[in-house]
Amino acid sequence: MRRNILVAGGAGFIGSNLCESLIARGHTVVCVDNFITGAIRNLTNVIKSSNFTLIEEDITKPILMETKGKFDVIVNLACIASPKHYSTWPIETLLTSVIGTKNLLDLTEQHSAFLIQASTSEVYGDPDIAILDEDYHGNVNPIGPRGCYDEGKRAAETLCMDYARKKETNVQIIRIFNTYGPNMALHDGRAIPEFICKALKDEPIEIFGDGRQTRSFMYITDLLDAFISLIENGRVSSTPINVGNPNEEVSVSTIAQYIKDLTDSKSQIKHLPALQDDPRCRKPSIIKAMELLNWYPKVSLQDGLINTISYFRNKYD
Repeated sequence: MRRNILVAGGAGFIGSNLCESLIARGHTVVCVDNFITGAIRNLTNVIKSSNFTLIEEDITKPILMETKGKFDVIVNLACIASPKHYSTWPIETLLTSVIGTKNLLDLTEQHSAFLIQASTSEVYGDPDIAILDEDYHGNVNPIGPRGCYDEGKRAAETLCMDYARKKETNVQIIRIFNTYGPNMALHDGRAIPEFICKALKDEPIEIFGDGRQTRSFMYITDLLDAFISLIENGRVSSTPINVGNPNEEVSVSTIAQYIKDLTDSKSQIKHLPALQDDPRCRKPSIIKAMELLNWYPKVSLQDGLINTISYFRNKYD
């Protein structure tokens, strides 16, 4: 069934890929973005579609979209997600997660819509357990330099759950683990795009800390599968769901060397002082996603990196 979908943060990395997938499936999409980190070039493949509308707007401002028809689904991807960028705009990052999410929840109420809240594995902070399931409450520093993002996303989850309990708002929270792929910015600041960009230019690949911290990397198309399932089938749980790739947990040093090998790079690996509150591990339990969404990641790290490296090569050519 064709749906009218609002994608907040739709010009960003995940949002632009989602907009393209939704248009390809015959849905109507309204993309809202303030372009702090999103880019119009990410929307090249959909910008001329009759089923696509782009609105430059900040979701922390009152959202008035009555002229765009009734939304069936609202996807909230609007937030600065890179530590490099949210350290530059910490206040904006926090307010986007809190005020922006409240505005979208109110819009969801007005349209009797279904809100998908894109949360993050960062809500778990620097965990003291090896495998993260949705019942783990996290270990987050609320006053550290990452707090604007971590606590902002945690507050957004609180708002969603309170709206669901008090107003019966139709909300599904998904906690996204480290995702990579095309449409990431050249100098995003996150590990994979930074390492690829440095490797392609034979510049030093900089690792913060000893490099033994691990991440579970998920390719963008796997994440899109989870979004599409929720958009087309509706809410499956009253509590958050992890979406990540537990099969691809690797250390930061390993991913740097892997990218060096795949790019045949002459880059040297350089270690810098560790970042404050940088999580030492990040591996999800995806039992809920498998049971409720019939979802599991399909793209291997090698295949995903080859695709992503090809994307960045084209950017430099």
